[in-house]
Amino acid sequence: MNPLSATVPISVVNGFLSGADPNAIARLAERSGIAHELLREPAARVTQEQFSTLYRLLAMELDDEMPGIFSRPLRNGTLKYLCLSLLDASKLEIALHRFGQFFHLILDDFRLQSDRDGALGYVEMAANPQGPAVSALGHELMLKLVHGVASWLIGQKIPLVEVNFHFARPAQASDHLYLFPGPIRFGCAATRIGFDAAWLDMPIRQRKPDLKKFLARAPEDWIFVSFAEQLVCHRVRQYVADCLPGTPAIDDVAQHLHFSVRTLCRRLAAEATTFQAIKDEVRRDIAIQRLTRSGDAIAEIAYDVGFDNPTAFHRAFRHWTGSTPNTYRRTA
Repeated sequence: MNPLSATVPISVVNGFLSGADPNAIARLAERSGIAHELLREPAARVTQEQFSTLYRLLAMELDDEMPGIFSRPLRNGTLKYLCLSLLDASKLEIALHRFGQFFHLILDDFRLQSDRDGALGYVEMAANPQGPAVSALGHELMLKLVHGVASWLIGQKIPLVEVNFHFARPAQASDHLYLFPGPIRFGCAATRIGFDAAWLDMPIRQRKPDLKKFLARAPEDWIFVSFAEQLVCHRVRQYVADCLPGTPAIDDVAQHLHFSVRTLCRRLAAEATTFQAIKDEVRRDIAIQRLTRSGDAIAEIAYDVGFDNPTAFHRAFRHWTGSTPNTYRRTA
């Protein structure tokens, strides 16, 4: 089976819409395949494709590549010229320094500082005490952009040793497991990502002709994490997806991953999730993707995600998303 992608919480969608004209929201959501009523449902989810389409439409509408997130718009073309300024750096360390300098020139909201701390390399987002406050979404997206661009520049996904956020743990913290490939902590002294310092010495492998493809796929290539990443929850998620419509027991998953059940539970707890939560998330995300992408009968989708009857599926789906399957079907 192809790697399973996660769905995106409506809180992230609404964060992007916060800077838009309310009269444009329904139009943009509809063009992205998102039912307008889902925007008001706290537990709703959208697919990565719907989110990415909305992102691009909103960026064009507002002429802002981080739509309404920071104190001034990042005009269309900002990401292009950022990347162009990095391509002739000899190694990643120099490129990351330029990355910080670039944003210092165009925004007063924060400073990006990259450095080494022994064997650890890091990029830290320092708030400007005299500047406007940066939202949690702003912190998340800037770290995602740094990590995504850095990984693209050297042609390898950089494993993260730490992902620290200055803000308190949000209600949907488990969603961060599918945005960042590394252990995440909240309420820290600073917002920053840390990685093996050896990555800073990696040469820049991309060239100007490679940039067009990267920009055309924005924001997919820098926001979302593949489930081939190194976190245990990603591997559990993919195995559960591969087993559907069967529902594997935790003993089966532990054996497949070469863990004891106790070790698997401990590793998942360290990543702030559980086996049951992952099973529910997998079935929820596949159901949402099938409902929005296909004309398959709801009863068929219910069976394929492990339910013997549609009634049980409807009940579980409403529990997961706060809406009925038909609400999502209308967006197809």
